[in-house]
Amino acid sequence: MQANTINCGHCSAEVSYSYCQQCGQPAQLKRIDGHYIQHEVLHVLHFEKGILYTIRELLLRPGKNIRTFVIENRSRLVKPIIFIILSSLLYTIISHFFHIDEGYITVRDKDNHATGSINAWVQSHYGYANIIMGIFIALWLQLFFRKSNYNFFEILILLCFVMGMDMLIFSLFAVIEGITAYKTMAFSAVFSLGYSAWAIGDFFNSGKKIGRYFKAIAAYLLGMLTFSIAVLVLSLMIDTIIKH
Repeated sequence: MQANTINCGHCSAEVSYSYCQQCGQPAQLKRIDGHYIQHEVLHVLHFEKGILYTIRELLLRPGKNIRTFVIENRSRLVKPIIFIILSSLLYTIISHFFHIDEGYITVRDKDNHATGSINAWVQSHYGYANIIMGIFIALWLQLFFRKSNYNFFEILILLCFVMGMDMLIFSLFAVIEGITAYKTMAFSAVFSLGYSAWAIGDFFNSGKKIGRYFKAIAAYLLGMLTFSIAVLVLSLMIDTIIKH
């Protein structure tokens, strides 16, 4: 082996340049310092790609930008799973800070049954709950827009972006309510549903323009209803198993 050649620490291939020709890893890793930690945090949060840019584009041209992400370019927007989890986390922090208790399921369970436990989990883990709910909504959207060329997983990506924006809308109204003490969270549901219908209808840009927005609203509401029913059924099954 030549004197200026080393072995890659990842795949053990001979490396004579700055990067391994086999796996692409740097020939010599940099020391972990403050700059490295900052870079990794920004990379995980995807701020390097512009989360503010993503929010702006999803606010102004949601359908076009999400279609571009699905079909053409996936580097311009924040990754959808990270986006919905971060947006949901932001709402959770704000709602807890201002003591605003708003959730998808508001069943009061004084007997501490599974319904109350699952409801508490949903309200404490909006990110994961949104993804699960998105599965139900995606099924209805795939049914209502079955003539489109998008598969279930592409529709689920659409919903990650849309529901992430919904959580940002909830966060904005939560901040307003927390600062002004006016009950504005009731309006947040109207705004979020309106945005969702517009964004989803804009994504499915085929067929009658007005009809696709109504189908989007119907699918969204049916998905939320189906999710709520599934949670209640699951809690009843758990209670039944525990009792026996």
